[in-house]
Amino acid sequence: MGADLDLQVASEICRVRDVCGDSFVVSANGAEHSVPMNKGLIDLKVQQSLKLTDASATISDLKGERAYTPANDPTKKFMREQAGTSGQDLANRADGFALEMTGPLGAMKGAKEGGVADAAKAEIAKLQVNATNAHAEAQYGESNNIGNYVGQMQRELALELFDAMDVTFEVSSEKPLVRPYVVIIARYHEKNALPGKVRNWIFAKALPPVTNTPQRVHLVQGGFPPGFVMDTFKVHVFDRGQELATNVSDMRVDLTYGEAFKYVMNEYKVAHKGASLPAAPVMGRLPPGWQTRLAAGQLAQPYFIKVSKDGLPLGTYADEACSQPVTDPYLQSVVKEIRFTPALDKGKAVEGTTKLRLGDIRI
Repeated sequence: MGADLDLQVASEICRVRDVCGDSFVVSANGAEHSVPMNKGLIDLKVQQSLKLTDASATISDLKGERAYTPANDPTKKFMREQAGTSGQDLANRADGFALEMTGPLGAMKGAKEGGVADAAKAEIAKLQVNATNAHAEAQYGESNNIGNYVGQMQRELALELFDAMDVTFEVSSEKPLVRPYVVIIARYHEKNALPGKVRNWIFAKALPPVTNTPQRVHLVQGGFPPGFVMDTFKVHVFDRGQELATNVSDMRVDLTYGEAFKYVMNEYKVAHKGASLPAAPVMGRLPPGWQTRLAAGQLAQPYFIKVSKDGLPLGTYADEACSQPVTDPYLQSVVKEIRFTPALDKGKAVEGTTKLRLGDIRI
């Protein structure tokens, strides 16, 4: 069970195709658009759907915890305001001012008694009194009593007014992911909310290329109402806009190539009852070593494939009339492993023909 994200751009509903930095990437009106996630409200919808994928990723050490933003963290506030800090700072500044004035006053004593020198003495005396008072406040003042601060911090921590979400995990994939991104979809409710009143949180982040070496991902996002309660959260991994299965995916079922094709065929026939459609390639990948066995021209050249009513290739041809059979045995073996949705005549599967470029086959 995967997730599709749809954004409204102007009056058009667009499927999210990629994530770049802190922006969703969509296609609208024939052009690519970036929609920032952090610049105001966006109309974003999530649709759950069953997906078939030939690649998977592994998520390990997944943890999602409520957290504090730095401004609201009681512990950080305690560190900023801990006992003696404010008073000691004031005392140090007063000491510094007094010391600063001592040098100029000494130079003035031999030149002139009274007047400016007397005024300077008076200022230093005031500074020294301020310094003495500040030191006393730092040591004994009620506002700098460490017991008060610790008690206040403990009371704030007990309220659990979390306003952020902290998610960490490691991701890896046997098949390298070239342009991956992660989407986290969560449901939460506010503190003391009425039963059944839930809200959604959706967060996406582009990742560096993922390999079979686990890569650590750490996400911290604020903006939650203080004291919120997290109900559920799911992690979805995408590569080049296509979602991958993971070990934490809902309703994951491993299928053989043949079982996967049967699933595709059933879904296709149910979705197109009564329709008339041409055949089309739907599953397949180029085999290992294809780079040295297929010329660049063969990847770009269109071939025409006769397709059975069961979606299997019956023959490969160089022309649309299917009068020039392709005799290259390696190319024939590649096409043999590709699966097609059959042509439909008013919902009934029949033999048909489709055009195929090997370079369009997802590798």
